[in-house]
Amino acid sequence: MSITIEVAKEAGACFGVERALTLALKTAEQSDGPVHTLGPLIHNPVVVHELETHGVTAVSDPTVPADATLLLRTHGVSPDIESAAKASGATVIDATCPYVKKVHKAIERLEQAGYQVLIVGEAGHPEVEGTRGHAPSAVVVGSAEEVRELELGRRVGVVVQTTMAEAVLQDVVSELVGRVEETRVINTICTATSERQAAAAELALRSDVMIVIGGKNSANTTHLADICRAACPATHHIETPEELKASWFEDVNLVGVTAGASTPQAHIEAVVSAIERLG
Repeated sequence: MSITIEVAKEAGACFGVERALTLALKTAEQSDGPVHTLGPLIHNPVVVHELETHGVTAVSDPTVPADATLLLRTHGVSPDIESAAKASGATVIDATCPYVKKVHKAIERLEQAGYQVLIVGEAGHPEVEGTRGHAPSAVVVGSAEEVRELELGRRVGVVVQTTMAEAVLQDVVSELVGRVEETRVINTICTATSERQAAAAELALRSDVMIVIGGKNSANTTHLADICRAACPATHHIETPEELKASWFEDVNLVGVTAGASTPQAHIEAVVSAIERLG
């Protein structure tokens, strides 16, 4: 039996990732000195390895040699880390996603206006840590349950990790209603994230099997897999075509494919071709 493969209407690398990859490759081509990224440029190990083949390597210390070029990762960094990078004398290129930059500005406004600030996101995630650097008093919450444990003031301001699921934000806001006098919510979930989640959910409802492509360390890809799994239990999160198993596609009609915002189009095409061979 032949199978049908359908790729979600919105899938794969977003504007911020494409921009960062273009910056990194262009810099590597034009630079005479070493080129580094501060941490992995994006949460996709396959892409990070591909960048290494072009001479772009990840480092954990922002103080690199003066002859080097350092790209700030798409997730953004705190002002202190950016200052330390520039103080080293190296060339610093900001590859932070423009949508993450909007979160930084939003949280600064909320703190300056006197709000008790909450970041709805994953504690320890690089984007969240970078955002906290712009409002050191902010508290990170990952669920409504965590909000219940907080002592809240009269006025609470909220921003969101760009790759967070919309449902989590809604749960947190619902928990705040009735507990505080004023809630100011700046929904900083990236449009690309919400579009990918909606398209994946719709496709998963119709599919016998869902394949989600992207880094296992990618928050937005993991959320996509969770959303798909809720509608299609036969959901598999992979990074490379080699992880596909022929048994997944036995006696199925429709295979849905989606990919996280840090997954290039070429990776999606490689997985689709591999499924065609297996099916």
